[in-house]
Amino acid sequence: MKKTGFLTIMMITSVMAGFSQEKKEEKKEEPKPAAPAPAPAPAVVIGGFIRADFIWDSRKSAQVREDHLNLYPLDVAKDASGNDLNAVPQSNFHSIVSRINLKVNGPNAFGAKTSGFFEGDFFGNFEGSIGLFRLRHANLTLDWDKTKLTMGQSWYPQFIPECFPGVANFSTGILFNPFGWVPQAKLTKALSKDVSFAFTMYKDREFTTVSATGVQNEPDVNSVIPTMHGNLQYKKGKVLAGIGLEYRSLVPRTTITGGTPAQTVANDARLNSTTVNAYAKITGKKATLKAYGLLGQNVTHLVMLGGYVSQADGAINEKYLPTATNSAWLEILSNNPKVAPALFVGYTVNNGAKEDGKTAYSRGISLDKRSVKDVSRIAGRIDFKQGKVKISPEIEYTSANWGLANKSGKVTGDLTKVGNVRFLLSSVLTF
Repeated sequence: MKKTGFLTIMMITSVMAGFSQEKKEEKKEEPKPAAPAPAPAPAVVIGGFIRADFIWDSRKSAQVREDHLNLYPLDVAKDASGNDLNAVPQSNFHSIVSRINLKVNGPNAFGAKTSGFFEGDFFGNFEGSIGLFRLRHANLTLDWDKTKLTMGQSWYPQFIPECFPGVANFSTGILFNPFGWVPQAKLTKALSKDVSFAFTMYKDREFTTVSATGVQNEPDVNSVIPTMHGNLQYKKGKVLAGIGLEYRSLVPRTTITGGTPAQTVANDARLNSTTVNAYAKITGKKATLKAYGLLGQNVTHLVMLGGYVSQADGAINEKYLPTATNSAWLEILSNNPKVAPALFVGYTVNNGAKEDGKTAYSRGISLDKRSVKDVSRIAGRIDFKQGKVKISPEIEYTSANWGLANKSGKVTGDLTKVGNVRFLLSSVLTF
């Protein structure tokens, strides 16, 4: 009996031990899953520059932000004694174009590398906001190596970051070279090792077509069709070249009032326009050559001459016609890393609309009044560079031919040429 009880206890102990061993083995076979590695924090790089400019002009000009940005010299305006009221020298100091930016490299998403760019300066959005922070760029990019998608605010597609005037003046070649940034969606596809195509859809924001009603950006907001731009670019070694085509369809106003008796009716007349641009850049051992040309319609949003005219028939019919603007510039600059002279030459002309209009909404053009026919500019500078500091003296001469415009906005007949000499001393510390 004792033996039987002893054997029973031994058997139970053995079974329990085996069961316990099995459990341990099971635990060994099913190790705990490793904790997921934390996602890498986005890499953020802060950059920008601190800039101070001294400016002296020999004559009053159409200008922005207390003469910091000069467009074209104003027409002769004589007083009772025959003195030209615009032949007045002016000068100013500025640091408002000092700039700060953030470059962000984020974790991969949707199988693409991600990056972002944010930038602003203190130029302000209008004269009363000078010195206040202004948004320039705010965009993100998804990069699948051969395909890129950029969404957010970035350069107008006509502005080519790899090929724009390097003038010391903050104008960046304005009036001759398109300028500005815009909310957009841009898809870039590599067609080969050296050729790419970019398709951009955008809506204006800060830089806009002139409003027929006075409401900021209304012509673009009224249109459900975004502006569309395609750019074909070739880039190999020291050579860059490209061509772009843009189609734009706006609705300047949704209602119009007129007739006898006066009545307000719906209006859906569109302002349609096309623009073609081409550019090239060749980088040599000692110098770089850049060139750009544009055949445009209604290009005020690019800070250029022109706009559109309207034709109205009472309160029933409305028709809008874009004015044509041609522009071209050339720049040659030294590649010397310490002392680099450069020369810029630009020309733009207002060709008016194809038909007569009753009202002009434009820059530099008024129907049956004195208007700008064309503008020329030549600017020479020397960039003195050491480390992160650059000091650039520049002498710029801008001339404009003024005359009486006809009902299409084109200037005909006698011309009056006026010119402005600008001396600029710019100092920049990049960080």
